[in-house]
Amino acid sequence: MPEQMKPWKVRVESSKLVKPLYKGEPPCADLCIPLSVFDKVSYDVHVAVIYAFRPPTPSNSDIEKGLTTALSEYREWAGRLGEDSRGEPVILLNDAGSRLVEASSDDVLDRTVLLGPSPALVPLSPIIKGMEELLQVQLTRFACGTLIVGITSHHLIADGHAASNFLVAWGKATRGLLMDPRPLHDRGAFIPRNPPCVEFEHHGVEFKPKKASDTEDLPLTADIVIQKAHFTREFLDSLKAKASLGADRRYTTFESLMAHLWRVVTKARGLDEHITSHVRISVDGRARLTPRVPDEYFGNLVLWAFPRAKVGDLVNKPLQFAAALVREGITGLDDGYFRSFIDFASSEKVKQEGLVATAEVHERVMSPNLEVHSWLGFPFRDVDFGGGNPFLFMPTYTREEGMLILMPSAIGDGSIEVYVSLLRHNAAAFKQLCYLLKANL
Repeated sequence: MPEQMKPWKVRVESSKLVKPLYKGEPPCADLCIPLSVFDKVSYDVHVAVIYAFRPPTPSNSDIEKGLTTALSEYREWAGRLGEDSRGEPVILLNDAGSRLVEASSDDVLDRTVLLGPSPALVPLSPIIKGMEELLQVQLTRFACGTLIVGITSHHLIADGHAASNFLVAWGKATRGLLMDPRPLHDRGAFIPRNPPCVEFEHHGVEFKPKKASDTEDLPLTADIVIQKAHFTREFLDSLKAKASLGADRRYTTFESLMAHLWRVVTKARGLDEHITSHVRISVDGRARLTPRVPDEYFGNLVLWAFPRAKVGDLVNKPLQFAAALVREGITGLDDGYFRSFIDFASSEKVKQEGLVATAEVHERVMSPNLEVHSWLGFPFRDVDFGGGNPFLFMPTYTREEGMLILMPSAIGDGSIEVYVSLLRHNAAAFKQLCYLLKANL
């Protein structure tokens, strides 16, 4: 099991700051950009991922040179978080730099052990504790020639969509190509309406009172493991067909798979049928706002759907029941909802009521609830520093029970891989159930 792997012996050879390299006159280095209302409700945490590349791979100096070029277009990553004179959070465009760590290992990397996020992967990413850099990179070279690129990026700066665009651009810069299309930097575009019109409830959704908690955290001694499930294209087609029986419109692959996973995890947990379970689903607003926000927008533009149901209904009613709840929750986040959020988040009520974001990541047990992040649309396979595309891409490790991450398989055949964090004593039941296509569980 990946969680039982022993960490590789990794030597840090160097650690330095990498700053943007501009063509011509450098821009002013004392500017600051206010965080948008979407940035402010995002996760205030570094997100760690790793890419693995087979040899031959470009040199560290070439990758570093590409990073200096990429930072000239994505200056935020070389900046720092701070506050303006009113105490509002801002990004300081001071070009202080991103951190680049060079490391090596005498081990031969057995690719079969890279089964999923585990504590063994932690040494392959830069240390984030106490670091003020918003982007950190670690290049670890193994004796077999494999290159692991570990990246930690601060979520307040960019969501997964925007961060992926940056990584692809960095690869292009390393190969001497134009970083096209260029990023759109316009965090001030989300202006409240005049007069504002708050049509939806945002208390307890994106915002909560400062000391409130929507989960009852279990002791950190809880034994959390991460299960990897691989769903073939054939299985997904069967799942969609089953979910869509009698529906006016076929359910999408995501809707069908999310409904299935919600039911399976709920059953594997052995929960009381009378309690309520909800799923927090990230929803990208770029295509939902009118007019549409370009894909090149750099920043956060995500809100969350919260489908909920009684445990007994989830496990006893057919798949269509859960799929309908997932669809209803996601489709409800339309232009009207996003505009309502902008109006509320821009109002004085947030400060007056002492509200903070509900989005948080820390060691906890979320049962009976789930949180899902879909990385299905991210162009991770397009990241190429000059030696070809990665043979592996995945998050490293977080101790957060109930977290699900959906990713397209690196095979590129339309299959999907899902990483599911569970308490160890629920893992066996999950394995038994996750590939079953039953009317009820």
